Amino acid sequence: MSTADDHHSRAIAALANRDYELAGDAYTRSAWARLSEPRDGRSPFEADENGWVGKGIASLVIAAVAYRVADLPSRATHRGVEGVAVTRDLGRALDHPVQQACLDEFVADCRVAGGLDDPATAYGEAAEAYEAAADTVESPQRWGTTPLFEAAAGPLQQAARSVANGEIAIAWEDLHGSDPSNPGSFLAHRAQYKRRRFPELVDRVLADGHLAAPRGTTEYNNANHRCPACDATDVNWVTGHTLCMRCSTPMSK
Repeated sequence: MSTADDHHSRAIAALANRDYELAGDAYTRSAWARLSEPRDGRSPFEADENGWVGKGIASLVIAAVAYRVADLPSRATHRGVEGVAVTRDLGRALDHPVQQACLDEFVADCRVAGGLDDPATAYGEAAEAYEAAADTVESPQRWGTTPLFEAAAGPLQQAARSVANGEIAIAWEDLHGSDPSNPGSFLAHRAQYKRRRFPELVDRVLADGHLAAPRGTTEYNNANHRCPACDATDVNWVTGHTLCMRCSTPMSK
């Protein structure tokens, strides 16, 4: 297991135990490790069509949310500011116009998660960047399923399932436009949708005081597991942990 994966696993365990300060610390350490070496032998300063470095940025976003749930707003602010700075710097390597638009989307996410000023303007800039990149995109579906774009969807989806009883509340289809033949609008929908939903979802997570673990492999009505907290038998297997799909509590047999 890589250092980044090890810290990520610790972050999931901390979420399961509702120790959100520890989760923020572990997500931060996972981010730093992932940003240092996105994949084995790969530098974050090299061009990468897949954009593996996006996983590191996403961890900074979730770290910021975790710190806010832990009532540590200054640390959340630090992660948000750090995320914006790192994301801007990565634009030197991820130089395809549509990747740079996705990085603009990440900047807005960092602003929401860290409680920074004016995320709506940042999302507007991301949407404009997607529209401007349209002529360089042959298959928006392919770009939307690269690690960079999937990483940018992760924090939104994790926040959504936190307030939706563990279900998939935001699917890939929700995040994108309906017409892939119009790639600018198809991808710009990501930023427009997030501008409406992500701030609201983060506010609800903070009000509930609960940030769920991300969704991994799930099974409904598993007779071998039962949640000691809510009595559910729906299971979420994620990063080596067996958690309740509903409330992220470690499951017992």
